[in-house]
Formats: sequence, C-alpha cells, structure tokens
Amino acid sequence: MSDYTHLNLKDAEDQAPNFGLSPDLEFRMARVPLGLEQSVYVLVGGSARMKIEDEVKELKQWDAVRVHKDTMRSMEAGDEGAEFLIVGAPNTGPGDAEMVQDWWGD
Repeated sequence: MSDYTHLNLKDAEDQAPNFGLSPDLEFRMARVPLGLEQSVYVLVGGSARMKIEDEVKELKQWDAVRVHKDTMRSMEAGDEGAEFLIVGAPNTGPGDAEMVQDWWGD
C-alpha cells in the first residue's frame, strides 16, 4: 500500500440515489477509494498545504488524505485558515453494515 491516498470527497460517487435517499441528501463513502485502514484527514474549510514525507500537496475544501501510520506528515493553514476533520477507524472491508430503508420514520 502507498504512503498516502488523496481524494476530493466530491469526486466519490454519491450513493444516495442507490439507497433511495432524499434527493436533497448526498451520501459519499470514501473508505474504499482511500484504502482507509487507520485514519484520514479531511479539509472542511479554508485551504492548507500538507507535507507528506518530501512531497507537498495543496489542499482545497473537501480534499481527503489517507496517510499510513508510519508516514511523516505536517499541515500548514492557508491565508484564511484551515478546518480539518480527522477520522480514525479500522477498515472492516466492503459491506460492513446493512442499509435499512425507512429506519428513521416519523
């Protein structure tokens, strides 16, 4: 597996239509395309640069980066600042949960 994977979450397929969800809802799953095993960084606001080993990546809103646990990394906020969401979880493989239609009913 590579040291990192970079994906803009808007490029992940919107799964909402596949599950019959409201047309006003986007449902994008990035665990598999990112190869997520441990953690992922998501830039939710502002801009930033992320140095991964010797490479610098320019990040924009909704960019997600998966970094291997042993990979050196650092982040630097852009002029307007940066807001990150950092998620960590083990990879349980595709199809780890069942989608139940109309579970949340009135």
